[in-house]
Order: sequence, then structure tokens, then C-alpha cells
Amino acid sequence: MRRAFESVIAAWSVIQRYAAAIVMIAMTALYAFNVLVRALFPQFAAHLAWIDEGARYMMVWIVFLAAGVALETGRHVLIDLLWQRWSERTRRAVFALIDVVGLAFSIYMVALAIQLTLFIARSGQISPTLGIPAYVLYIAPAVGFASLALLYLARLFGMRDARRKPVVAEWLGTGGS
Repeated sequence: MRRAFESVIAAWSVIQRYAAAIVMIAMTALYAFNVLVRALFPQFAAHLAWIDEGARYMMVWIVFLAAGVALETGRHVLIDLLWQRWSERTRRAVFALIDVVGLAFSIYMVALAIQLTLFIARSGQISPTLGIPAYVLYIAPAVGFASLALLYLARLFGMRDARRKPVVAEWLGTGGS
């Protein structure tokens, strides 16, 4: 069971990292293209109004996808003024408390995000320039917080905990933490 859970987390982590990277690259390319067109061919700028809205949608997705990546790799904020002075036992207790609170909060936020997504879907809202259903934007928090919940749960079971065992992965490079 544990191995299957670890496999699911590993697969999701890869999907999440690549999805965030691809969306960020696409957003940057679209926005750069938009700036070039506005600077060089302003007469066509009105035809590209959808890029601004698309970039906002992409940014929201990047934020929620990257939250899980940051948690998994230990890149979330850590105030270590007291942490360095605590015993290992105290650290473990505080880490467990953080993970339990993070898990509960993430599950609560998933429930709220799903409710909001369903509300927007029932309203039939369409994005003004993209012409896609507005609820696509509201799925991002549900996915992001579900990812955080999964990772907090994994940390509670001692898996993928960058606080105790630093994450060593090729994609992180050789830079320091």
C-alpha cells in the first residue's frame, strides 16, 4: 500500500512540475508575442486582447501547481529562529502539527474550491475574450489544494519530507537551498 501511495505521489509530482513549467513557458511566450505585436503592429493589437485574459488564467494555474512543487521540495517559508534551538523531538512534534493543520486546511479549501467551481459552472459564465467556461479558472485552486493535501499526508507518513531529508533530484540542479 505504501509503495503504491509513493508511486502515485511520484507520478503526480512529475505531472505537476512539467505542467507548471509548460504553462509558464506558454504564458511567457504569449505575453512576449503580445508585447511585440503591440509595439511593432499596433493595428493588430485589438485582435490579441484574449492574450491578457489567457495570461491571467495561466498565472493562476501556475501558482496553484507550483504550491505543491514548493511544498515537496521544501521551498515554502520556514522561520527558523526557534527551530534551530529546538530538540529533535520538539521539531518532529511541530512538524507533525504543521502537517496536520496543513492537511486539514487543504481539504477544507478543496471543498470550498469545488463548491465555487460548481457554482460558476451552473451560472454558465463564459470568459469575455477567450470564450471558454469561466469555471476552468476555478478548478485550479481545487487541484492545487488537493495536491497540497496529498503531500501533507505523505509527509505525515514520512514520505517526501524535505525538512528531514532534502529532496535530491536532477531537475532541481546543483543550486543550494
